[in-house]
Amino acid sequence: MGTPTYRDSGLEFPSNFLIGSATASYQIEGAVDEDGRGPSIWDTFSATPGNIVNGDTGAIADDHYHRLESDLDLMASLGLEAYRFSIAWPRIQPLGSGEANQAGLEFYGRLVDGLIARGIRPIATLYHWDLPQALEDLGGWTSRETAYRFAEYAAIVGEYLGDRVDCWTTLNEPWCSAYLGYGSGAHAPGRTEPLAALQSVHHLQLAHGLALQELRKTVTTDAQYSVTLNFHVLRGDDATSPEAKRRIDALANRAFTGPMLRGEYPADLLDDTAEITDWSFVLPGDLQIIHQDIDFLGVNYYSTATVRMWDGASPKENADGHKDVGGSPWPGSGHVEFLKQAGPYTSMGWNIAPDGLEELLVSLSEQFPKLPLVITENGAAFEDTVVDGAVHDAERVDYLRRHFTAAHRAIERGVDLRGYLVWSLLDNFEWGYGYSKRFGIVYVNYDTQERIVKDSGLWVKSLIAEHRIPQ
Repeated sequence: MGTPTYRDSGLEFPSNFLIGSATASYQIEGAVDEDGRGPSIWDTFSATPGNIVNGDTGAIADDHYHRLESDLDLMASLGLEAYRFSIAWPRIQPLGSGEANQAGLEFYGRLVDGLIARGIRPIATLYHWDLPQALEDLGGWTSRETAYRFAEYAAIVGEYLGDRVDCWTTLNEPWCSAYLGYGSGAHAPGRTEPLAALQSVHHLQLAHGLALQELRKTVTTDAQYSVTLNFHVLRGDDATSPEAKRRIDALANRAFTGPMLRGEYPADLLDDTAEITDWSFVLPGDLQIIHQDIDFLGVNYYSTATVRMWDGASPKENADGHKDVGGSPWPGSGHVEFLKQAGPYTSMGWNIAPDGLEELLVSLSEQFPKLPLVITENGAAFEDTVVDGAVHDAERVDYLRRHFTAAHRAIERGVDLRGYLVWSLLDNFEWGYGYSKRFGIVYVNYDTQERIVKDSGLWVKSLIAEHRIPQ
């Protein structure tokens, strides 16, 4: 069974197990107003005073747009087998519709060609939250039309990159886009409307289905298609916790796996949210569009959550791991409270629980036994410092060792797990926290844009080279 702390060494992964890293466009690219790129909701949101720690924006970020070749060489030096990146929709269609911006397409063409030339498999994500502001002005994800605009965008990208990219992800974490963007207000566009959050849940999934249809028409490789979901692994601590877990599981997990993987919304989700909406925005035929075959499910995991029903009298705990700006990401279940969990914690305040990753992978395998899984994000933020030109991030190395051990144990238990992408390749713009949180296995000096491979990056390099958890 290995060590109880998940600090195992020497565990070998199959030779075809894909190990790499991941990033997102707005978090690293910069160049937000260059070469025809239009504004995104994150440009607008981060430019609004009070939304981002220290008033940070993604205007420069890691300047990846201008440092593409050297960043590609950096990836190659780490031996990455795969690199998951996202495409900025407003770099392709500045207004979210109409003709493609050729300069934007060519940038991603150079990225993909550079990855292939270095033996790194490109994994392209179509949407990692940077909705064109022009579409938000028309309603954003609360509008059904946005899903159709997304399909047009997918067709453009599929036509341009479909002869080279053989692994596609439609959406990254639609839970965050819907509930944090339109419910809690912590993410762009910063709205706090329960109905808008639930409308967005559906229209994002409709966009997923429509985009898959377009990709299958335009992509000419023997491609794999996927979606990436961030799962909430739930714990309880009293007699009310089973009901609290059921409600949050419905909102956070089954609201997406139900339509995408089963072709239906869970009945209890509809009941729980009946006072907010009758879900009449779900039109005939929508679920058939959403319920598309995919080749693997992307799994993002960082921590667990402990829940119970609030008694209505005592101070309500709200330690759900997400920035609290006043709204709620839990429409219809605001009477569930999230308890502070036992440490240790990352600098995000998230508990470190590798057993939760193993539990999640096994659970998903049992629920969807014919569907392969890929860990598309897992990593940790810690307080990194440069000492004599090096970053000795022992806590992150330990975190990765324990979570790769959890992944290995899941494989030993029969889970069809195909790969693991560490979040993140580079320190970057961490959404509402700006540049105050560092997730990278490569340190970035934001003043000079110098890159320094951390000890965790060297650890990942060794892991990839041997396909074995280093001693």
